[in-house]
Amino acid sequence: MNEENSNEEFSFQIEGKDYIISEKNELAKKDQGKKIHAPSLAIGAVIAGICITAIIFGVENTSEESQQLIEIQLIEEEINHTPITIETFFDNTSPVLGNRNAPITLIEFGDYQCHFCNVYFHDTHHKIIENFVETGKVKIMYKDFTIIGPDSVSAAHFAHCASEQDKFWAYHNILFNNWAGENNGWASKDKLIKFAIEIDLDMVELKKCNSEKRYQAIIESSNSDAHALEITGTPAFYVISDNKAQKIQGAQSYEVFEKVFESILEK
Repeated sequence: MNEENSNEEFSFQIEGKDYIISEKNELAKKDQGKKIHAPSLAIGAVIAGICITAIIFGVENTSEESQQLIEIQLIEEEINHTPITIETFFDNTSPVLGNRNAPITLIEFGDYQCHFCNVYFHDTHHKIIENFVETGKVKIMYKDFTIIGPDSVSAAHFAHCASEQDKFWAYHNILFNNWAGENNGWASKDKLIKFAIEIDLDMVELKKCNSEKRYQAIIESSNSDAHALEITGTPAFYVISDNKAQKIQGAQSYEVFEKVFESILEK
């Protein structure tokens, strides 16, 4: 987990409603002053204060427009109301892409079979790398939200195993460069092995990592993080800087990300 400034309060926003976790480990609505789910809200001794605002451009309630930019989770799962802490964002992630000391962190929740994640990858991701990551202004971290099918989990696990050979992002890239739909076999185990060979991974080590399911718990925990944040589709992004987070929902254009980054850098 990356080091972030710690504080005594952690505040966030979901569906336009503000919440705050106090150092007494209680979650309250700011506008009502009522405690909710108090018995289940144990948090760590140190909590970083992050205020989350939504950058969803008029689609905070998942409008028809937003559904055209995200892959919606079709199977409803029971929500356990996991407390939101700084670890919700910075644990269970990929290796960092970019300068670890960059002033802005971009976190993506994605699924390798997701159509709109693929749209974002080809239309926006590379421009962000060129203009903001390579210039030391932004660093990127990827978190799994495997909502489409078993091949999504397999692809995520292979990517994490590739990280042991310092090739997470190379494998991440080759997955999206070979994207061919949802649940149609393009991310089958045989294909995932083929992709690994193409980027010269040590196949003995990779297969051992995969057979041992070394990263299954991380993928499941990342999914739980997405549920804790009440994310309902992919891709979903959080732009974090100075203990504040802005949510960008869906495969928005490069210009949307650029505007958010520049507004932060100008301060």
